Amino acid sequence: GVGMGMTAPVSITAFPADDGSFQQKVKVSLRIPSQFQNNPPCPTDENIKIEERQGMTIYSTQFGGYAKEADYVNYAAKLKAALGTDAAYRKDFYLCNGYDPPMKPYGRRNEVWFVKE
Repeated sequence: GVGMGMTAPVSITAFPADDGSFQQKVKVSLRIPSQFQNNPPCPTDENIKIEERQGMTIYSTQFGGYAKEADYVNYAAKLKAALGTDAAYRKDFYLCNGYDPPMKPYGRRNEVWFVKE
C-alpha cells in the first residue's frame, strides 16, 4: 500500500542459453529507495521478494537507445570478446540495466554487467 515510485536502474538478470539468447527465465530487480531500505514495506504479492544484493565487482559496458533483448545479447557478446579468456566472471548469468523512463526519447543509458568471480 506504499507508493515508492520508479527507481534506477531497472536490472534484469539474464540467464543466457548456449546460443547467447535469453532463456525464458529472467529476474527483474528494482532498487528500493533509500528512505525504505532499513524497513522496506512487505510485498502483498507472493511473486515479489525483497533481497539484499551484496557488494560486487563488475565488468560493464554502456550503450544508448531503447534497449531490446537483441541489444543486450549483442553488447554482452562484445563485452565477453573485450574481456578475452583471462577475466574471471560468472558465466551462468549477467545483468542488463536500464536507467531511463520509457518516455525519455534521447540520451538513454543502458548497461550490461558481468559479475567478477
